[in-house]
Amino acid sequence: MDTFVAELQKLISFKDTTGAGDIVLLASRDPQMIVYALVTNIEPDRSRREAWWNVTMQILAVPPREVVWTLREPQFTGQEIFTFGGIAHFMKAVRFQSAPLPSSPSGTDRREKPASPGNRLRVIK
Repeated sequence: MDTFVAELQKLISFKDTTGAGDIVLLASRDPQMIVYALVTNIEPDRSRREAWWNVTMQILAVPPREVVWTLREPQFTGQEIFTFGGIAHFMKAVRFQSAPLPSSPSGTDRREKPASPGNRLRVIK
């Protein structure tokens, strides 16, 4: 699994932290799979003494599926490979680079309509 994760890190830009709203990459060794999930919530698991967290995610598949994994911070931030039932897993938030939006030659977006006098806001006293 270490080699598999090293190859993923060459291909994908990852974040060092994971929080609600992040898209994470989930990788499994057997069966070998890679899926994306949206992290919707991270809250402490109060039933344990140590620092364990309930990480709620929506697996981005058809149909989407909600799962809750109980993990330690090094596990859900990609610092540590972990196992479920003896099967190795990896999880880490993906850093998405936003590309600049293309602009039209005139410098305005063609979808925008120029404001006409009837479309302006007026102050009413």
